[in-house]
Amino acid sequence: MVSPMKQDGSLDLDVAARLATYLVDQGNEGLVVNGTTGESSTTTDEEKSQLIEVVLDAVGDRAHIVAGVGTNDTSHTIHLAREAAARGAHGQLVVTPYYNKPPQAGLLAHFRAVADATDLPVMLYDIPGRSGVPIATETLIALAEHPRIVAVKDAKSDFWASTHVMRAADLTWYSGNDGETLPHMAQGAVGVVGVTTHAAPARFAELVAAAAAGDFAAARSVHIDLVPAVDAVMGITQGAMAAKAALVEQGVLSCATVRSPLVEMSDDELTRLRAGLKESGLL
Repeated sequence: MVSPMKQDGSLDLDVAARLATYLVDQGNEGLVVNGTTGESSTTTDEEKSQLIEVVLDAVGDRAHIVAGVGTNDTSHTIHLAREAAARGAHGQLVVTPYYNKPPQAGLLAHFRAVADATDLPVMLYDIPGRSGVPIATETLIALAEHPRIVAVKDAKSDFWASTHVMRAADLTWYSGNDGETLPHMAQGAVGVVGVTTHAAPARFAELVAAAAAGDFAAARSVHIDLVPAVDAVMGITQGAMAAKAALVEQGVLSCATVRSPLVEMSDDELTRLRAGLKESGLL
């Protein structure tokens, strides 16, 4: 979930509550707060806690609220995990430590330490394009032995590696790339932790429900319909920028403010975004 902001860049917690309600009403079964799309790299620890509380108050009785707590510092990640647990989050999303490029032994130690720090279930976030380091197949299988490491958000785009992990370990699998939801579900994933899901929540819910029921003809039909929207939200510029802009175009948000170093979309980018949304029937 994006973190709504006022024109001056401060958090708009009232709008965050309304947005959370809208997204759940439209078919999202859970929300990740303080993930990459929530601009977690530029929100403070206190702001992260405020967002967790506001979203829990709004929809925590009917949706799973997962707190993004991952950083490239194990002690800071543990601090955020404990804060998320104290505020009532239902689970935590822990991204691979970025920039410092730890070895696989370091990833094992990091994820296990975070999982040991609270009673919350952990979803690992494997996104080497941002972190610089993939979580190796053998590492994922080893991490699955931890009782609280229960799921993976897979943005690695290595389907054969995913198959090996699914074969060897009991981890709940989510696509971490919007456009890969259908192929991931075809081999056993249960859904998507997405960005375009802001602009097309009901359609993604339809896709996931059809695939989960084994109706891959219906799921493929929705998948094809969503191609222009996914390309527009994920392919033009950074995801949080595009998701906020899409919500403004749809009348859900009134402000697309993001924090520097992100910037609002240019007029040309907005024209392309509108075209993609319209082609997918979302405007």
